Amino acid sequence: MLLLQIPLLAILLAAGDNEDAFQEEISFKMIHSSSFYNRSCMKTRNSAWLDDFQTHGWDSNSGSIVFLHTGSKGNLSKEEIKELEEFFRWFSIIMPQVIQKHARQWKFKYPFEIQITMGCELHPGGAIVDFYRFAYQGSELLHLQNNSLLPSPKGGTRAQDVCRLFNQSHDSRKIVQRILSDTCPRFLLSILDAGKADLQRVKPEAWLSIGPNPGPDHQMLVCHVSGFHPKPIWVKWMRGEQVQQRTQQSGILPNADGTWYLQVFLEVEATETSGLYCRVRHSSLGGQDIILYLERHRSSRGWIIVAVMVLLVLLTALAFGLRKRWSHCEPPATLLPLE
Repeated sequence: MLLLQIPLLAILLAAGDNEDAFQEEISFKMIHSSSFYNRSCMKTRNSAWLDDFQTHGWDSNSGSIVFLHTGSKGNLSKEEIKELEEFFRWFSIIMPQVIQKHARQWKFKYPFEIQITMGCELHPGGAIVDFYRFAYQGSELLHLQNNSLLPSPKGGTRAQDVCRLFNQSHDSRKIVQRILSDTCPRFLLSILDAGKADLQRVKPEAWLSIGPNPGPDHQMLVCHVSGFHPKPIWVKWMRGEQVQQRTQQSGILPNADGTWYLQVFLEVEATETSGLYCRVRHSSLGGQDIILYLERHRSSRGWIIVAVMVLLVLLTALAFGLRKRWSHCEPPATLLPLE
C-alpha cells in the first residue's frame, strides 16, 4: 500500500511550471518543547506540522491530540492515534522529569529551553527518510543516524552524556523507532492524500497598489499576493514577456490561518509605466497564472475618482437647491403695531 501511494504523491507534487521550485522535500514533523524556568516551574508544548503548516495541536488538560483540519487524521486507526497520544503524554510528563533530574549533571542552566523534533521527510524521488533531533537552547545535542541516536559533534561531553542516558532506555527507543519508521511515513502520505485540498493547494489573491513616492518623477509599484499554500510561489513585474530586472521581493510571511503573504516592488519612472503587469504563478492555479495590468488598476482608480467628484457635484447642487428653497420660505417681517 505504501509503495503504491509514492508514485501518486510524486505526480501530485510535480504539479506546476518547471520554472517553479515545487518539487521540494515535504516533511511531517512532531515538535515537543519544554521551557524550564527553575527546578519547580516549567511549561510543555506539543504540535505537529506539514512543512510550515500546523496540522495538529495538543490539549494539555485532557492529554489528547487536537486535529486542526479536516485532513489531519489521515488514515490512522484509533489504536494508532491512542498510541501517539500516550507517547506525547510521556514526552509531557516523564521526559521533563528526566531532564530536571539530570539538569545539574548536564550543566543545563536555568532558565533553559529543550526542543525535540522528530518525523519523516518525503523526497522528490519517493524516498522517505526519518529524523530525530534533541536540542538545548537551540543547539543540537542528539540526532538520528542509521536508526541510532548519536551525539552531535559540536555538543561536546554534554551531548555524549545525554546520548548515553537516552540509549539506555531500550523500550522508549523501540517506540520512537516504530513511530518514525512505520507510523510517520504512512501518516505523511495519507494526510497529503486525504487533506490535499485543505492543506496543499490554496489559491492566492492578488492586487496592486502604489507605494510611497521614492523620488521626483518616480513611482513605487506594489503587487500584493496573499492567502496561498504551499509556500513556493513565483511573482514578477513584467512588460510583454520580459521580467523587469528591478523587481524586488519582500520575505514570504505567514498569515494567521497558515497561508502565506508577500509583496513584490518595482520602482519606475512615472513615464515608463505603460504595459507593466504583475504575474503570479502557483501550484494551486493549475497553470492559469494571475495577471494584473497596471493600466486596468489605474483605470479603476480613475473611475473611483470620477464617481467621488460626481457625488460631490450632486451634493453641492442639492445643498444650493435647498438653500434657494428655504430663501422663499422666510418668515414675513415683523408688523408694526397700529397707532
